[in-house]
Amino acid sequence: MGVSGCGKSSVAAAVAQQIGGRLIEGDAFHPEANLRKMTLGQPLTDDDRAGWLDRLSGLMTAEIGQGGLPVLACSALKARYRTVLRRAGPGIGFLFLDLDRDAAAMRVATRPDHFMPASLIDSQFAALERPSDEPAVLTVDATAPIDAIVRHTENWLQALAETPQEGAEAMSAARALV
Repeated sequence: MGVSGCGKSSVAAAVAQQIGGRLIEGDAFHPEANLRKMTLGQPLTDDDRAGWLDRLSGLMTAEIGQGGLPVLACSALKARYRTVLRRAGPGIGFLFLDLDRDAAAMRVATRPDHFMPASLIDSQFAALERPSDEPAVLTVDATAPIDAIVRHTENWLQALAETPQEGAEAMSAARALV
């Protein structure tokens, strides 16, 4: 999770491959109206995101129900968005890819063929509620090498699953990662 340009898609794909999870690319499930707004440089509202988040939560629930391990690439910028995603079931962990505004703007400006313009970076940072007091959140520096982030994430998931007081309560053996 994190702002546009933090590496959500790349990191989620690498983590999913490493842990044997199923990648769910959140951007692929935006309704056409949301994509149109963002392409035009208009930030999404909470109402715009509501149905999208419900759909993502449902996809994770279905994957968990089939015995899978979903790894969702999703901005999940606000605490209430993460609450919706946690409805997918117990064991939802969040990997917060922390990146400063300038680095995010530079990354987004150099991405070819993406619907999200760099002009929306400020709105993403305005909406961002850092997950400082939430359960089962790992914060990492998004500028670290992907392989280091993947190793750190895998170790964190393993530690949560093995820690009785925190693991059973917070991660329930790591059933999903956003």
